[in-house]
Amino acid sequence: MINGKEILSKVKEKVGLGSSAETGKGKSKVSKNVTHGYHTAKGKSSHPMEDYVFAEFKQVEDNELGLFAIFDGHLSQQVPDYLRSNLFNNILNEPDFWNETESAIRRAYRITDDKILEQSADLGRGGSTAVTAILLNCQKLVVANLGDSRAIICRNGKAKQLSVDHEPDSERQDIEDRGGFVTKFPGDVARVDGQLAVARAFGDKTIKVHLSSEPDVVFEVIDDDTEFIILASDGIWHVMNNQEAVDCVKNVKEARAAAKALIEEALNRNSTDDISVIVVRFH
Repeated sequence: MINGKEILSKVKEKVGLGSSAETGKGKSKVSKNVTHGYHTAKGKSSHPMEDYVFAEFKQVEDNELGLFAIFDGHLSQQVPDYLRSNLFNNILNEPDFWNETESAIRRAYRITDDKILEQSADLGRGGSTAVTAILLNCQKLVVANLGDSRAIICRNGKAKQLSVDHEPDSERQDIEDRGGFVTKFPGDVARVDGQLAVARAFGDKTIKVHLSSEPDVVFEVIDDDTEFIILASDGIWHVMNNQEAVDCVKNVKEARAAAKALIEEALNRNSTDDISVIVVRFH
């Protein structure tokens, strides 16, 4: 007999809720050839897992939306968990989502960040990066991101990066214009105010005045040459480039197996960070 905890675990796995769901998969109802799978792995740090994954297909009136996201927390489980529960709802509740999609996503990101800051007493002083992908009727893809989790698309075996890595070095002038500073000590990465290794993020109330929560947003048409997309936290990108990630999984036909294979390769390359991967395949 299946008990309540087992049922809840299966539901979480199906829709990709929470870092406790280590693996999951799903498929489109609009196109049976479009599938997704995800996998996560805890890093070697002493803190709890701070990555959260969301992956599901959702029917909205006459449209199907594939909703995929990775939220990579820093000094926080609460902020990425809040994003997992709220960000897509905030995006889809924007009245202009269907007609002015980019501006609606930007506005929803800002509103979500404001709400996180307002609830900092409960959510804590930490923050989270985010990369989100919305697949509209298996025909158009909208990617938005803050921070260094990344989205790439593969066409004819070639990788193309869709997101922007928001690194402190590349945004140093903007950070300094806001009154902040960027440090880079030997053996370390560049950090905002000597603390945060990304220039844009949700949350981080103590240094928010020096950070941006404005996402980069891009659109892609899904054509016959599109093979798959990968969303992954920076634990992948620390040890491999975009083309290496594509080459690792291009011959793995099942999406969840592809996500797992990518993580295993990153671990073989001695990645020590938390890792989350979503693969969406267009067969």
